[in-house]
Amino acid sequence: MFNIFKEKLKKGLEKTKSSFGEKIDNVLKVFKKIDDDLYDELEEALIMADVGVETAMYIIDELKKKVKEKHLTESDEVKEVIKEIISEILSENENEVNLSGKPSVVMVIGVNGVGKTTSIGKMANLFKSEGKKVILGAGDTFRAAAIDQLGIWAERVGVDIVKHQEGSDPGAVMFDAISAAKARGSDVLIFDTAGRLHNKKNLMDELKKIYKIIDRELPDSKKEVLLVLDATTGQNALSQAKLFGEATDITGIVLTKLDGTAKGGIVVAIANEQKIGVKFVGVGEGIDDLQRFNADDFAEGLF
Repeated sequence: MFNIFKEKLKKGLEKTKSSFGEKIDNVLKVFKKIDDDLYDELEEALIMADVGVETAMYIIDELKKKVKEKHLTESDEVKEVIKEIISEILSENENEVNLSGKPSVVMVIGVNGVGKTTSIGKMANLFKSEGKKVILGAGDTFRAAAIDQLGIWAERVGVDIVKHQEGSDPGAVMFDAISAAKARGSDVLIFDTAGRLHNKKNLMDELKKIYKIIDRELPDSKKEVLLVLDATTGQNALSQAKLFGEATDITGIVLTKLDGTAKGGIVVAIANEQKIGVKFVGVGEGIDDLQRFNADDFAEGLF
């Protein structure tokens, strides 16, 4: 099973690899010696590969330190060191989902159109395949379509769902979802939220209210707050991570549509600049194409 996941990740990162790994390789082919020109070109290549200016500068600074420590002189020795630095950046933050307590709660946030509902369905499928009893909460009461879509996923995966009418109070949905999860012996409650950020104060107030209910009803359960980002939007995904990070405490990222873009380098920027761990990546259209994130495999896949 593990090898299947590794292969899927490798395949899902093909477009990013052609942008990321090949840009680095091209620089290393031109420069044989390690000098300032090489560092400048590598920094530019990283920026072009959607790592962003801040993170590209950080990687080059770390590279210079490691080159000195290891007494490297040839440019072909640099690639492994860059891979090592990227793996370290991606491992610095917690990449595992904490599902302690029963039921544990996974809150899913993100703007509309990033693949939030689809990610919830695939996550439910993943947890179910691991032997967990899952229940969904349709907390995006802002749109009837969101409630219906989540209902379709619940049916497809074969898990329970708690939903109210469009326009209902999301706090009331959370209360009922927790009650149902307790009564049915669910292991994990995955809760959808309204996909909007046009008014951060509204979002903050709504989430605070929901958190209060979770803390009161499930004082011993772990609460994960996962932000869904669309990898194809590149630097815009980083901006969303910053904005949502100001509105609430995010515990992890779900990065969707990684297979459809060459902008996978954005993962490194988010991990480095926002200090948030990536917990899941979407590498295809299939129901089982959302997989747990592994920093070493991802760093390897970039090259």
